[in-house]
Amino acid sequence: MKPLLILGIVLIVAGVALLALRGIPYTKEHRAEIGPLKLKADEERTFPVPPIASVVILAGGVVLVVLGMKK
Repeated sequence: MKPLLILGIVLIVAGVALLALRGIPYTKEHRAEIGPLKLKADEERTFPVPPIASVVILAGGVVLVVLGMKK
């Protein structure tokens, strides 16, 4: 396959995923040790991505797919 076409498809998938998830989810881990006592807590967070950025990524993917199909 053509590189532009592959990159365009990847950007389209990423743009749709970002629109659906409204950000990038990640887990932050907190640990504390007090003597023999060990505490651990996981905190789920989301890195916010503006919808306009997702649309720009999606549109860029569409442009690359069109350019990749022309060559």
